[in-house]
Amino acid sequence: MVMQLSATFPARFRQIGYRFGRAVLDGVLPPRCLACGGVVGDPDALCGPCWAAMTFFAPPWCAVCGVPFEHPMGEAAVCAACARQPPSWDRARAALRYDKHSRRLVLALKHGDRTHLARALGGWMRRAGAEILDGADLIAPVPLHWTRLFSRRFNQAGLLAHAIHAAGGPPVAPDWLIRRRRTPTQGRLGPAARAKNVRGAFALRRGRSVKGKRVVIVDDVMTTGATAEECARVLRRAGAEWVGVLTLARSVRAGN
Repeated sequence: MVMQLSATFPARFRQIGYRFGRAVLDGVLPPRCLACGGVVGDPDALCGPCWAAMTFFAPPWCAVCGVPFEHPMGEAAVCAACARQPPSWDRARAALRYDKHSRRLVLALKHGDRTHLARALGGWMRRAGAEILDGADLIAPVPLHWTRLFSRRFNQAGLLAHAIHAAGGPPVAPDWLIRRRRTPTQGRLGPAARAKNVRGAFALRRGRSVKGKRVVIVDDVMTTGATAEECARVLRRAGAEWVGVLTLARSVRAGN
C-alpha cells in the first residue's frame, strides 16, 4: 500500500500543480482566439464566431485532390480536373478552404511572426490528412530559397510539418527538398504562369534517398497546385513509391 501511494502521488501532485499553474497563468494572461484575439476558454483555440466562419473540408470530395463535391458521388469519385489531367502526386488533402477568414491565420503565421500558431494549425492538418499521413515514411515541407529564408527567419511549411509530427504524424525531412533558384512570388500569376515560374526550381538534396518511400509534401496553401506538382515530379523521378500533398488551406474555384 505504501509503495502504491508513493508511486501514484508524484503523478497526481504534478497534475494538480499543472492545473493550478494553468489557472494562475490564464488569470493573468487569458488564452486568446487564434484569429481575432478575443478571450477564449482554452489555449490554441478559436472563439465561437471565428470557428463558425472557418470552412473545414470534409467528404464528399474528390478521391484524388480533395476538392469538395456538392453531393455524394461515391468514395472513389474523381473531379473533372483530375480525370482530365492526373497530377504527379497520388492524393492531396487540406484542412481549410482558403478564403478571407482562413487567410487571416495563414498571413499571421507567414508574415506576422505568430509562429506559435503552427502548433494548433498543424494539429488541424494532422486530423485532415490522417488518411495520407498514416503509412507515410516521412513528410517533406516545401522549401524556401535560402535568401528568402534568411530574411523571413523561418519556413512556415517547416513549422507546420514539425507540428504535424508532434501531433502524431510521420518523421519530418526538413531539408530533403531544396529550392535551387529564387522564384518571384506566385501571388498575382495565373495557372500557366505559376507552373512556368516553378518549373525546375526544386531538387532533392544530394545524399538523400526517397526510393521506395511514401512521402507527403507539406505546404501552407495550395492555389493552382503548381508548386506541389513540381515537388512531386522531383520525388517521383527520385523513385518515391507514393506521394501525397497536405496543406493548411486550399483555394477552391467557383464551380468546383
